[in-house]
Amino acid sequence: MLARDLATRRLVIVSGMARGIDTCAHKGALAAGMPNVAVWGTGIDVVYPKENRKLGEDILAAGGAIVSEVPMGTFPAPQNFPRRNRIISGLSIGVLVVEASENSGTRVTARCAAEQDRDLYAVPGNVTAKNSWTPNTLIKQGAKLVASWEDVWEDLPSQVRLELELRAGDESNDEATASLLPDPVLRAEESLVLKVLKTDESLQIDELLERLETQLTSSEVFTAPFELEMYGRVRCLPGKNYVRTL
Repeated sequence: MLARDLATRRLVIVSGMARGIDTCAHKGALAAGMPNVAVWGTGIDVVYPKENRKLGEDILAAGGAIVSEVPMGTFPAPQNFPRRNRIISGLSIGVLVVEASENSGTRVTARCAAEQDRDLYAVPGNVTAKNSWTPNTLIKQGAKLVASWEDVWEDLPSQVRLELELRAGDESNDEATASLLPDPVLRAEESLVLKVLKTDESLQIDELLERLETQLTSSEVFTAPFELEMYGRVRCLPGKNYVRTL
């Protein structure tokens, strides 16, 4: 879901196409209809794990790339995977750790991110779950806690967000969205409120009331932003200021 929601906002997802979180990251980006990058620890003619052959084909078909520094024909040697993780972090503006045990190779990626001056994000997990050890430890050490895509988005430099928003605005409205489920059907009042809101400028609830006073009742104006926020279409800022997500 994180990969899908970030990809639909034109961030390129980079991962290692390993089993588990890596595979989910690539599939999320593909669900958003966006190219993504897989960095392998094998030769680009040796698919690993084998069950991800179709995923590799889908990445290329979507305009993405498969990257490897090792020669053709190189088989999956254990030492190659921690080494390739520095490429994953090096290609990225930030590294997001979702799950990883204490001895996971993801710790190598996190260390590389710190050495390469990349932003480091982590999703907290249950302290009794072994796969939460690395993200929870990284958060204790200063990684940014991530509960939703907004936590990453809001941390991006403003000029990067602006460029991505402009790029998204240039795309056709008919392109595939990031949602794995059908978009909710908006009521008329919700559509009117969404039309007034912008992605780069927040509006206070009183301003919404003023702009829509001839079209909606005050109760409809108060209710619609709450419903839109539940759908993930708008975000509520301090002071009852609302902004479109995209």
